Amino acid sequence: MDKIEKIGREIKGLSSSELAAFRKWFHNFDAEAWDRQIEEELEAGKFDALADQALREFAAGKTREM
Repeated sequence: MDKIEKIGREIKGLSSSELAAFRKWFHNFDAEAWDRQIEEELEAGKFDALADQALREFAAGKTREM
């Protein structure tokens, strides 16, 4: 049995309050992981081309207010 199946079985066995606590914990865990990934990609310059394009389009008047 792989880890995911084992974790799934464990989650299914949680009480309502434990499941609520797990959801909160996982939401925070996932948000932190996402933040770390974005920060790493920013530092690696993965968004530089998109940012440059957006700034060029703004300067050229090709944007509009949201």
